[in-house]
Amino acid sequence: MGLCSCCCRCLELLCSVLLPPLGVCLRHGCCSMEFWISVLLTILGYLPGVLYAIYVICSVDPNGRHDPDDYVYIA
Repeated sequence: MGLCSCCCRCLELLCSVLLPPLGVCLRHGCCSMEFWISVLLTILGYLPGVLYAIYVICSVDPNGRHDPDDYVYIA
């Protein structure tokens, strides 16, 4: 993880504390399912929106689409 990546993650986390959907939008885009879940949780309550946004930014990879060829077969 480079310095630029660390700075971007810190900016996303700061935005997610101030306005949770904004931080998720910066990380995953505004048409992603993560963004819309964040919007819904923020409407229902500020704290659930913040917690979900921090979780999504820290642990969900935006390019985390699994390819079936990535699996290792043990047999």
